[in-house]
Amino acid sequence: MELQNVVIVDGVRSAFARGGRGAFTATRLDDIGVQVLQELLGRYPQVAPEDIEDVGMGCVGGVAELAGIGANHIVRLAGLPESVCTFDSNRQCGSSMETLHRVTQEIMVGAIDVGVALGVERMGRQLGGGGGAEPTRITEFNQSRHNQNDMQRNLGRDHDLDFSVPIPDAILDSSPVCSMLQTAQNVAEMYDINREALDEFAVESHRKYGEALAAGFYKDEIVPVEVNLPVFDDEGNLLLDERGDTKIVDVDEGFRPGTNFEGLSQLRTVRGTVSHQEQEIRITAGNSCPTNDGFTAALLMSERRAEELGLEPLARIVGFGVGGVKPQVMGLGPIPATRKALNHAGIDASELDRVEFNEAFAAQVIPSVQELGIPMDRVNVNGGSLAIGHPLGATGTRLVTTVARELQRSGTRYGLATQCIGAGMGISTILEAV
Repeated sequence: MELQNVVIVDGVRSAFARGGRGAFTATRLDDIGVQVLQELLGRYPQVAPEDIEDVGMGCVGGVAELAGIGANHIVRLAGLPESVCTFDSNRQCGSSMETLHRVTQEIMVGAIDVGVALGVERMGRQLGGGGGAEPTRITEFNQSRHNQNDMQRNLGRDHDLDFSVPIPDAILDSSPVCSMLQTAQNVAEMYDINREALDEFAVESHRKYGEALAAGFYKDEIVPVEVNLPVFDDEGNLLLDERGDTKIVDVDEGFRPGTNFEGLSQLRTVRGTVSHQEQEIRITAGNSCPTNDGFTAALLMSERRAEELGLEPLARIVGFGVGGVKPQVMGLGPIPATRKALNHAGIDASELDRVEFNEAFAAQVIPSVQELGIPMDRVNVNGGSLAIGHPLGATGTRLVTTVARELQRSGTRYGLATQCIGAGMGISTILEAV
């Protein structure tokens, strides 16, 4: 069977709003998703609605308006015909990149010619934040429960990982069921990365994003969406049954202009994070990604069909992979995932010109890039998730779209989009300019 080349024609997203109290808090995310999807498809009238054969959506907390097959709900509201099939997927933070891989594979083997990958997340109300549940207390309960189980505690000792730095026994002896913040602390200790280096990385993320924003880099990527602003009472509680003024939102809310080292150095470390080796706590809100609401979408098709329609794609998808690591060092998942993707693409890490690395935590980006041998000046040249935001299930499609646009802008050849995944995984996509 001859495999088809697969291209990403275009990708768009909403702005990423603050989870729990941001601009999207009072607006249904399926309403936002319809606006994003219609904008994406409206750019390409050559693509008839009935030509789209499968639409997948990645989401971690699929409840409320996103429950069931959320992709199907959004596709119908967007006016696509019943012949368009749908599915949802959940690989935690890698959910929309996983969805993009699945659609890519369908096109690659000739099962379909045209498909769409969506990603969505509401991290405030959906996942228990924004004044609702107490996620820290839940994490503490899970840690306590699993710490009593010796078999669970020793998860991760059953195989070796190909890292240049060994995982300390103190970290391996800790519970594999822990908060993502704790895994960031573990990785920072493992690679002896101090807080100053983490804060400096965060400052650079905001600086580069601000420059890219001012230069108009994100103009074609972000779709303005109409929302009703949330309403809060005098004590700051969200009034669920009330809606505020209508507003067009087209700016990421996580970006903080003027972010500097002095300001970040004053932030407190994250409560509940511990050092298993009795070292300093290094993780703060400033060097960790914010919680966000957002929606992303990408149009994929065979290169043959794109040529027939006279389209000019952003990039060709030439490799992908997932990889597993010990859950205590979840943030290193991009290392094995990227090695698999590079092998699939038939290239070396030295050939990567641009890398979009999800900045879940500065603590996991720095050592992962180091292990892969990628020069830092090729990584997140337009800023990253510390400034943009990370709405879990929506991020993967954003990473792929952003690096595809950067390949086109810079006139370079190969790009990587990669991210770590909760519970100890990573996922990666290799792109080639067309």
